[in-house]
Amino acid sequence: MSATATVRVMSAEEIVSSAAGETPFLHWPERGTLFAERQMRLRQLAAGGHAMADFLRFMADVAQAQHAALQRMGPVPLPSDEALQRAARDGVPPLPAVDWPRDAAWRTELRRMVDEWRRSAPAGVRAALDAIDRCTDDELESQADCLLTGVMQGLNLATAPLIAAALQVYWTHLVLSVQAANGASAGDHARGALNPPFGRCDDASLCPCCGSRPTASLTRNIGGSTGQRYLHCSLCSTQWYLQRIRCPHCLHTGRIAYQTLESAQAVSDDDDANARVAQAAIQAETCDDCGHYLKIMHGDRDPFADPVADDLATLTLDLLVAETGKQRHGVNLMLLFGDPEPPPDPQGA
Repeated sequence: MSATATVRVMSAEEIVSSAAGETPFLHWPERGTLFAERQMRLRQLAAGGHAMADFLRFMADVAQAQHAALQRMGPVPLPSDEALQRAARDGVPPLPAVDWPRDAAWRTELRRMVDEWRRSAPAGVRAALDAIDRCTDDELESQADCLLTGVMQGLNLATAPLIAAALQVYWTHLVLSVQAANGASAGDHARGALNPPFGRCDDASLCPCCGSRPTASLTRNIGGSTGQRYLHCSLCSTQWYLQRIRCPHCLHTGRIAYQTLESAQAVSDDDDANARVAQAAIQAETCDDCGHYLKIMHGDRDPFADPVADDLATLTLDLLVAETGKQRHGVNLMLLFGDPEPPPDPQGA
């Protein structure tokens, strides 16, 4: 990554909270930088001799196409003021992934991105691109339903990340459009505004905008405080604040621990190794109360860390933590795992 990329401009949320000395509840995705910075990070990770370098480079191409799609998306139907107020009153997300009436714009962008990906797609990906081209609109909607509800049966795992890429663009566009349409400024939550378009939901483990699970969490230094933890939505890229002492899955506070590649492999018990584990930029935050974990990226230790890119690049950590019996709370729509759909019963049972 070039030296100029190290210059970081404070977001509006950080400027407001710094002045107020408070931690804002939400951190919005930035239309002009979200996917552009992700593709830069993916290329940086791939350039370091990573074992998954080819995959990371293609994911960078995916993010680059997402960036272009997000810039050109036009108006789409949004929730009414009454719907926003009702969601706030009921403590539910106003743009629920599982039952929001999706506009056809997401399919239009998917097909445009497929054409862009063909220019650089490795041979192994072209079959997935061909499969998307053959899909009818109804078939694409069915695949989207599987992705957004977490139903693996019937989901094409080869095309899922590409379909998910278009859904991420669409939901990010929805969130930013709702924010703009309601005149919400970046500091609404920091100042305690009465009617921002998005608020807290009853289930703090899920995105307050779309109800999706996080991919990972990211620490930020905001308002004079260090290490404020935000969960990063796997679908709309909104980040919401959750205290570090709470498990992102069960919200308990008693039995939180941290694993890294080094600690999980038990390479050494010496002080230097322990110090490296404690200061690792990426850790798996585990909970012995519920048996779940979520990765945490420390932005103060690595300012280029991206929740989606670095999660993909640390798949080995998932495998090692899974060996201890822990289940992942988060989801990365760019890399899904699941059991194949069982063959039909010849007896019709």
